[in-house]
Amino acid sequence: MFDEILGLPQHPLIVHAAVILTPLLAVLATVYALAPRTRPVLTWAVAGLAPIVPVSVFAAKQSGDALNEGRFSSASGELGERITEHAGFGTPLLLVALGLGIASAALVYVCRGDRFGRPLVTVVSALTVILAVVALYYVVRAGHSGAVAVWGS
Repeated sequence: MFDEILGLPQHPLIVHAAVILTPLLAVLATVYALAPRTRPVLTWAVAGLAPIVPVSVFAAKQSGDALNEGRFSSASGELGERITEHAGFGTPLLLVALGLGIASAALVYVCRGDRFGRPLVTVVSALTVILAVVALYYVVRAGHSGAVAVWGS
C-alpha cells in the first residue's frame, strides 16, 4: 500500500508532508501555548494540523519501511548504516508527533472558554511546548539522516 505511486517510490514524495507540517504544527502550537493573544487567530490552524501531522508521519514511516524492504533490504556497508540510522528515527518521530497532535488538540480544547482553570492550561501548554521541541529535534534528525543516506555527507 505504501510502496509506489505511478511507478515511483512513495517515500520521497510523502516524506515532504511530514517534514513541512511537523515543524509548522510545532511552531504554531508553541506560539498558541505561549502567546494567548494569538489564540483566536491560530485556533483553526492548530486544531487542523493536530490530526494531520501524526497521519503524515505515519505515512512517511510506512512508506520508508516499504522502500527499505523493497529496494534496500540487502544494503550493507556505509549505505546500510545510513539507512539503519535514518530508519531508527521513524518510530520516535511517530510517537512524538502523535503526542504533539494530542497535546495540541487538548490545548485548543482547554483554552476555549473558561471551563478549565489556569493551572490545567499551564500544564497542557508546557507539555505541548516540550513535545514541540522534541518533535522538531526528531524531524530535523530524521530529515538530515535521510538526506545523508541519499546524497552522502
